[in-house]
Amino acid sequence: MKKFLLFIWELVKVAAISAAIIIPVRYYLIQPFYVKGASMEPNFHDSEYLIVDEISYRFNEPNRGQVIVFRYPKNPQEYFIKRIIGLPGEELQIKDGDVVVYNENNPQGLVLNETYLKTDLETFNSDTKKIKLADDEYFVLGDNRNASKDSRSFGVLDNNFIIGKVLLRGWPLDNITVFNKEFWPIY
Repeated sequence: MKKFLLFIWELVKVAAISAAIIIPVRYYLIQPFYVKGASMEPNFHDSEYLIVDEISYRFNEPNRGQVIVFRYPKNPQEYFIKRIIGLPGEELQIKDGDVVVYNENNPQGLVLNETYLKTDLETFNSDTKKIKLADDEYFVLGDNRNASKDSRSFGVLDNNFIIGKVLLRGWPLDNITVFNKEFWPIY
């Protein structure tokens, strides 16, 4: 009986130590995310399992080109995955399938070089008026522009909705990817 109680005590200690490590990591540092839908194809596909870095944005601002997970502004119970296109304080416009960004460095506008988009697809053609972002707002788009519910439909994204940036693709096993600085395109 004494051996059994010692065994139970050891199990309780292991469970308590595991919980003390796993729970803070899960809720404050990284979070799993399961991709649903085709809005980020060809870069992220339905049923992929991702790990999201929740801590980086507490110390650094999100950058253009980073893929983020956020709470859907119209229903915060839902999570979306999209790419940051417009940064706080910028103006942008979609013209003839291109995204044009207006900021201090580019007052005449800079057409983004979005090399991560499929080139064999028909260009999306939803032109917009110029959109001015406030100091805490981002403009996000899906990589599959013709099949994405993004800032063109629900508006700009307040930074309070951002959960974090995609850090790792863990599933499927033959496509495991760590997303570091080199992954995010430079404009």
